[in-house]
Amino acid sequence: MELWIFHTLVIAHILSGATGAIAFWVPVIGRKGGVNHRRWGQVFTLALLCTGVFALGMSLLSLVDPMGTHPQLVGRFDEVFVRGFFGHLMLCASTLTINLTWYGWMLVRHRGRQALNRTRAMYAWQWIVIATSANCAFQGWLMGEKLLIGLAVVGLATGATNLWFLAKDNPTREDWLKEHVKALVGAGISVYTAFMAFGSVRIFPELALHPVMWAIPLSVGLVIIIWHRLAIDRAARLRRRGELAQAA
Repeated sequence: MELWIFHTLVIAHILSGATGAIAFWVPVIGRKGGVNHRRWGQVFTLALLCTGVFALGMSLLSLVDPMGTHPQLVGRFDEVFVRGFFGHLMLCASTLTINLTWYGWMLVRHRGRQALNRTRAMYAWQWIVIATSANCAFQGWLMGEKLLIGLAVVGLATGATNLWFLAKDNPTREDWLKEHVKALVGAGISVYTAFMAFGSVRIFPELALHPVMWAIPLSVGLVIIIWHRLAIDRAARLRRRGELAQAA
């Protein structure tokens, strides 16, 4: 029964993750603020929230019975590795994905109305990500796996920077736009990383922990974030110049 539930979660996770991975590129490449941007952004958001929830369930089952949920890895990896990789690391990744997706969605819905972002649930999710990231770092230290520590650093940085933004009383349009981009592109990075890293365990187990499998989505995502941040700054400068010209 447990294995059946796990396999059902895996299938649902793959389907929702694939949907999100495809939908991700329409808002990234297309015209910002248009109908397609909003429509596909909603598809991406809902798909990634489902993906994160399914991954959360998979991680909890892996923590309880690591070898029973991954019989194909028996003889290849020991229980400590499977629990660490598919349990603790996936727990960190799933809560991070849910947090980034929901946080980015709320920011674009509420825009500069910061009071609407400051809910108990919003703050709780930041501390959940910080807690699962700290646990991931600790487990990585025990296992001697730098990859777990690396993901934990991302999670800790995400929780901390989200709390820093929430502390701002009057965020500008540029502030919340940059946070929106950071969060949802970050969620996109997570789904592509999952496909490349976790997926490789089933096909090429020896590549699962190869740094390249994790570095490619991260590098592409960082380029996208930087490019959009620069575009937001350019638009802000043009808008201020227009306002000054009108005032003159």
